[in-house]
Amino acid sequence: MKRFVGFIKKEFYHIFRDKRSLFILFGMPIAQILLFGFAITNEINNVDIAILDHSKNVNSTEVINKISSSKYFSINKFLEMESEIESIFKKGKVKAVLIFEQNFGSNLIKEKKATVQVVTDATDPNTANTVSNYVNGILQQYQKQQNKSIDPGFQVLPETKMMYNSELKSVYMFVPGVMTIILMLVSAMMTSISITREKEQGTMEILLVSPLKPVQVILGKVFPYIFLSIINALIIIVLSIFIFKMPVQGSLLLLGLESILFIVSALGLGILISTISETQQTAMMISLMGLMLPVILLSGFIFPIASMPYPLQMISNIIPAKWFIIIVKGIMLKGVGIQFLWKESLILLFMTVFFIVVSIKKYKIRLE
Repeated sequence: MKRFVGFIKKEFYHIFRDKRSLFILFGMPIAQILLFGFAITNEINNVDIAILDHSKNVNSTEVINKISSSKYFSINKFLEMESEIESIFKKGKVKAVLIFEQNFGSNLIKEKKATVQVVTDATDPNTANTVSNYVNGILQQYQKQQNKSIDPGFQVLPETKMMYNSELKSVYMFVPGVMTIILMLVSAMMTSISITREKEQGTMEILLVSPLKPVQVILGKVFPYIFLSIINALIIIVLSIFIFKMPVQGSLLLLGLESILFIVSALGLGILISTISETQQTAMMISLMGLMLPVILLSGFIFPIASMPYPLQMISNIIPAKWFIIIVKGIMLKGVGIQFLWKESLILLFMTVFFIVVSIKKYKIRLE
């Protein structure tokens, strides 16, 4: 019995000495419960909206103040004319525009009803529908409060318009997200496993002392995956267009170039993972747990980033998938060009260069 107890103690000592095992046992569950608890929500908070107030009277001001004082919406901009709506949607930050009709106040007094048009960006149909419902709820609350002292009471009627996805097809949201997940996992995971396999078998050291430079070794390892990932991207785009009837309003050439940029970024991330992984199993675990969950939860693929706690919003900015999803939706659904997507493209380019430079430096250290 004493031997058995001693054996158990030895196993505990092994686990506590291995920091990676402790991280898997305690770090991963804590990280996952925090991510799932805060990121997965059907509610919206602090969603950016714009206001186009043709009336500019007491009643419209009261409604605007009620909307802005709620935790659900943050007024990003006041528009002057309807021609600004498309432009502000293409920039990607504003999710809805509220339009107050010309005679909003006088219509409430004379006709006992007035209209507020709710124009939403339906590239994310779930968020668009939720925004519309929340605005409707706030208008009904305003109605009830005002009608306590008015007889007969009046009505504030919301009119909803969904831009870019009038039928609220969920495939418009899932195709960019699934495309991002597939390219990220195939590119990053397969690259990290491939390079780690060389390290595990001892052949990487031979390659590093060969006449080839570290950068040539890395490029040689990842080039086949660039080619295969591009084929994957083409297959996804073709299937989305011809099978799921996904529109491509913008340039196919720009979509292709941005996809290649994201693929190279994911490959760079895979190389970086391989530098800190000693075995294929470790590389796979880091790729799946470290990439899969953030891509699904923190990229804006399913759950709106604006509704997450501020720390998670900040973390989402370092996830390449977030910026690629914005680019894909912008090109395919909104038809925007590089003039609206230059910031996201530059961020992806910077991440790509960073991943590759850090990876090459790490391999140079190993060579020295």
